Amino acid sequence: MVMRPAPRPPLLLLVLVLAAPNRATGSSEANGHLCTELEPLDLLAESLATPVAGDLPRGVTVVQEGGVRGARLSPRRAPHVAWPGAPRQPRGGRHLSFPAARLFTHCHRFPEEFSVVVTLAADTRKTSQAQQTLLAVMHEGTGAVRLALHVSPAKLLFEFSPGGAGSTGRHLVSFGGVRVLDAAWHTLVMSVAGNGATLAVDCGVPVLAEMETTFPSQMSVHRATFYVGNRRRSKGTFTGLLRQLVLLPGADATHMLCPSPDPQTAALRIPPALALIPPGPPRSRTPFETDLRITLGGTPRCDGGFAGRVWFDARKKSLHLCNGTHWASLFRAGERLNYIDDHQNLVANSGTRDIEVFEIKHVGMFAAVASDDANAGSIIFKWSNGTFQSYQVIQTNKAEKWEFFTIAKDSYLVVANLGSDASGQEFSVVYKWNRRQRLFVPYQRIVTHSARDWESFRIGGETYLAVANHAKDQNLLTDSVIYKWNCHERRFDEFQRVPTAGAYDWEFFRVGAFSFLAVANTYDGASTRVESRVYVLQTGSFVFFQAIETYGATDWEAFMIEGRTFLAVANGVDFGPHIMNTSEYAINSTIYELNVAELMFVKFQDILTYSATDWEFFTVGDEKYLIVANSFDGSSYSLNSVIYRWQGYERFVPVHRLPTVACADWEKADIGDQRYLLYSNAHEKVSKVLRLNVS
Repeated sequence: MVMRPAPRPPLLLLVLVLAAPNRATGSSEANGHLCTELEPLDLLAESLATPVAGDLPRGVTVVQEGGVRGARLSPRRAPHVAWPGAPRQPRGGRHLSFPAARLFTHCHRFPEEFSVVVTLAADTRKTSQAQQTLLAVMHEGTGAVRLALHVSPAKLLFEFSPGGAGSTGRHLVSFGGVRVLDAAWHTLVMSVAGNGATLAVDCGVPVLAEMETTFPSQMSVHRATFYVGNRRRSKGTFTGLLRQLVLLPGADATHMLCPSPDPQTAALRIPPALALIPPGPPRSRTPFETDLRITLGGTPRCDGGFAGRVWFDARKKSLHLCNGTHWASLFRAGERLNYIDDHQNLVANSGTRDIEVFEIKHVGMFAAVASDDANAGSIIFKWSNGTFQSYQVIQTNKAEKWEFFTIAKDSYLVVANLGSDASGQEFSVVYKWNRRQRLFVPYQRIVTHSARDWESFRIGGETYLAVANHAKDQNLLTDSVIYKWNCHERRFDEFQRVPTAGAYDWEFFRVGAFSFLAVANTYDGASTRVESRVYVLQTGSFVFFQAIETYGATDWEAFMIEGRTFLAVANGVDFGPHIMNTSEYAINSTIYELNVAELMFVKFQDILTYSATDWEFFTVGDEKYLIVANSFDGSSYSLNSVIYRWQGYERFVPVHRLPTVACADWEKADIGDQRYLLYSNAHEKVSKVLRLNVS
C-alpha cells in the first residue's frame, strides 16, 4: 500500500494559541528568577476575579450556548474590577482588565515565544463591525498597544509593537479566510516563534504566516495592563461569549489540546465560573442566563431563535437540545438493533444501480432508483401508507446515480447518465422540484463523459456539484469536474477540473474547519491497482492531500466515531499484469483513520469483501454500523451483504448477514419512528426495503 501525504495544509482551530518550541524562553533578572514559567496562565480567570469569591465583575453574565458555558461582556454595562493602582478608565465606561504585575511577578518582560488559547462563540447579531478585540496588552501611561488579537468576519489579526514603552510603531500579522464568527463554538491556536506565526482552528492543521520582523525579546510589561475582550474603549469590544483565554509561555499549546474528541471546545484552562457545575459559593451569586423549554409531541422547530431549547420525545424516550440548526441528541434510552425484516419489494423497470432517499419539506419522503436500461425510465417512489409507491418516471440513459440537494428553499435532483455512445459523451441532467406541478422538471443539462456519480456539497454558503467522469473517447485518464452554483445566472458553472483514472465515486467530508473531497479511481486502462486521491480545499480550490492505493475502487464512505475521522473504500476487483491479468473479486476493502499528528489517513482495518460496490454508515441509538454491498464473487451474484458493528477496541465486527442479489447500493432511511435499509439490485427489477427491528 502506498500513501503519500501532501505538504501540511492549513487547518483552522479557534483556540487562539500563540505557541512556540517546547523550551523556556524568558530571560533572567538579577535575582536569578526566570521571567516566564511553562505553566498556563488563565487570563480569563484573572480578569473575572473579584474581591468576593464567587462573584463576577459588574456587567459579566454566564450564558449557556449549545450546552457549553461562556462569559458575556455586556456592551451597555462595561465590566470593571477595581484593583490597587489601576489606571484611570476613560469616560463612558470601564473595561475588563487586570495589571500585568499580577502574573509577571519575577520580571517584567513578555515571553519571546508563547501560546494564547481562546475559545469563543460569536454573537451573530453584532458581527457586522469590521473588527472585535479578543485581547490587548497596553501601557498604563501612554495607552500604547504592546500586543493585541483581533477577529473579524473574514480574518484574524495579530498586532504587536516592536519597540519599548514609548514606541507607537506596530506590526500586523493577518490570517485570512478565518470565518469563526458564526455563532458556533470555536477554539483558536496561534503560535509565535522567531519570525513566524501559525494559526489553527478547531484542532486543524496550522496555517503559517511569516512576520516582517521577529517578535521582540525585550518587550517590557512594566506598568502594562491586560484587557480582555476590549482595547480600553467601547469600539471593537467583543460581543460574543468567551470560555477560554490562556497564555502559555515557551510552549506549543496545540500539542496539549489536540487531538481532541471535541475540538471546537478543546480545553486547556477553564475558569471555575464557567465549569459545568460551578464550585464554591451558592450559584445565586453567579449571574446565569439560558433559554430552556420542555415540549412534548412531534418534532418542534429548531433554528437560531430556538437555540438552547430542550425537547423530550416521550414516544422514543429521548432528550434533545436545539443547537441553532438541528436537534442534537442528549439521551436516548438504550436503543439497539435486534434483527431485520423484509418489508417491501421495490419493483423498478429494470436493474438499478443506485437508490437515493430524500425528503421534501411539507411534501413527503421519496426514493429515486437509477435504471441501468437506456430504454426504461428511472422511477421516483413516494412513501404512502407505509410503503413506497411509484410516483414519477424520468427518462434516463443508463443511469448510475441520483443525487438530491437543496438551494435555499428549492429542491433538486441530478442524475449521472452513463450513456450509450462509444465516445462516452452524454448529457446528465439537473431536475428541479416544481411546487405547482408537484413533479421534478428538467432544469439544466451538463455534458458528462460516462458519468458514474454526482456529489453535492456546501462550503461557506455556496453549493457545489462534483461529477465522476469515468471515460472520454474510451480513454479512462480524463478529467472529472467540480461545478459551482452561480446565484446570479441561477445555474451551475465549471469551477475546477481534477485528473482522474476511471473515476467511479466522489465523497465530500469535513474535518474541523477543513473541506475534503475523495475520488475513487477504478482503472487506468492496464490495471485496477491505481491511486485514489484525497483533496483538501485551500485558497479557493481543491489541492492534492494524499494518494491511497486501491483496487478497482467503487465507493468512499466517510464517517466519524467519538471525534475520530474514518474513510472506508469499497474495492471492486484486483486485475492487471501484477496478477497475470486475472481477476480477483474476493479482496480486502479497507477502513482508514485520519492521523491528526501525521496529517494523513492510515490503515485501520481490512475487511474481506466480494466485488464491493458500496459502504453505508448508520447509527441506531448509540451503536454505530457499517454495511457493505457485496455484488459478485467470480461465479455468482447471490451473496450475503454484511452489517458490521463498531465495538471499540475490537474495531468493526460482523453481526448480520443479509441475502442480496447483485447488490449495488445501500441506503438508510428513518421514516416516522421506523428505520429502514434499502438496497438496489443491479441485475433484476426487484430491489428491497428492509425494516430494522429496534428495541
